Amino acid sequence: PEYVFLCFQMTFACITTALVLGGVVERMKFSAIFLFAVLWPTFVYFPIAHMVWGSDGYLLKLGPLDFAGGTVVHINSGVAALVGALIVGKRVGFGKEAMPPHSMPLTMVGGVLLWVGWFGFNAGSALAANGTAALAMVNTFTATAAAGLSWMLLEWMSKGKPSLLGLVSGVIAGLVAVTPAAGFAGPMGSIILGLVAGAVALFFCTTVKNALGYDESLDVFGIHAVAGVVGSILTGVLVSPSLGGLGVTDYEMVSQVWKQIVAVGIAVAWSAIGTLVILFVLRIIV
Repeated sequence: PEYVFLCFQMTFACITTALVLGGVVERMKFSAIFLFAVLWPTFVYFPIAHMVWGSDGYLLKLGPLDFAGGTVVHINSGVAALVGALIVGKRVGFGKEAMPPHSMPLTMVGGVLLWVGWFGFNAGSALAANGTAALAMVNTFTATAAAGLSWMLLEWMSKGKPSLLGLVSGVIAGLVAVTPAAGFAGPMGSIILGLVAGAVALFFCTTVKNALGYDESLDVFGIHAVAGVVGSILTGVLVSPSLGGLGVTDYEMVSQVWKQIVAVGIAVAWSAIGTLVILFVLRIIV
């Protein structure tokens, strides 16, 4: 029913906006956040959502695959979070004092709630209780578990001990990466995707972030944008029937991967420019 679809899409719009704000935690006035939460989904999120999922959407016609929001939700929010963090500047004491989560049990609870909710996002994106929904649900198990293990084991090897924060971060990276591929890849392909996404996101959240010195509070860019790019591009590979994927009409791997790259580029550019404009306007207003 249309009302059910309305509510389903509303949850995507809300959580994507919330993700962006994770990058600028503790550094924006409530009035600015309030206005941002109206302007950003209207001028940045909705256009990308319609491009990818609308019946006459530009990207839908172009042919890239995005089952449940790799470009729409994760690249979109991750890039916006980075732009926001760069504009509002660093938190007081950043780089000089430790800033761990104040409660690791609540961090774990949040991660668990996200994983449970993600089954709704990914399986629900089949828009029916069918085999595609079942495949998306299984992939949301396998890729996520693989990415959580990938991040945790690499952290264990490099730092000498694993951490709950690392495990939860890896889990989120896996959820992000499998989002565009959930209804197209096979379970084994999703495991490979998770292993790759966990490792790449860890690299960006540690080595790259430390090297560039930006203060992006909750690693929305390092996890959501980066794992979103990995998942979006590799969807073009993992959809291949020879790799256990479902395949698409007239499938050719190089061509499909190029379409995925074009979609990623458009999402990055739209999000970065749109967010920049909105934040400059808010800086004048507030």
